[in-house]
Amino acid sequence: MSACSDAGEEANQPVSAAPPAKPAILFLGDSLTAGYRLELSQSPPALIEQKIAAAGMNYSVINGGRSGDTSAGGLSRLAWYLRPETGVKVLVIGLGSNDAIRGLPLADLEKNLREIVRRARAYDAEMKIFLFQMYTFPNMGPRYAGDYEKVFGAVARAERITLLPFPLAGIAGKPALNQADGIHPTAEGARLMAENIWKALQPAL
Repeated sequence: MSACSDAGEEANQPVSAAPPAKPAILFLGDSLTAGYRLELSQSPPALIEQKIAAAGMNYSVINGGRSGDTSAGGLSRLAWYLRPETGVKVLVIGLGSNDAIRGLPLADLEKNLREIVRRARAYDAEMKIFLFQMYTFPNMGPRYAGDYEKVFGAVARAERITLLPFPLAGIAGKPALNQADGIHPTAEGARLMAENIWKALQPAL
């Protein structure tokens, strides 16, 4: 499993000319994907890779999570992953939380998510693309939170991609499953997050 934490590391990593042994699932996201303050093996993508192996499915997994990333940041990093040697055939988008925390315009969030989908399709028209439904804290007011919630379904419908359920269902708001910041899952919370994702993703794979 490969993981990238920042653009500098991405730029400096060696690039292999050999084709990948397996098609890859790219989880493009933020700290929730990266596994903030967890061991790499405890991150949701790593746990899902274990489930893939146990199920005998022929995929590798790329953890494309970066803490603090917005939808614009994910868009800017996308091209680095979409290369023949990475073998990305499935894209799972988990972005938007930091847009909401910063109160960024929702029109920009929608535009960035749709552009991620379009660039992925331009690279491979047959790529399977998934988008997480996300929710946010009402720090910007209930209207912003409500409109934010609607963005993900709107993008999924417009771009004809699969909308996956909220990955933190049963985890968000539960102190025992979250770190001291109340936002990022503990190792147990990440395990449950991976379970949520796997239940929705497995049938589509």
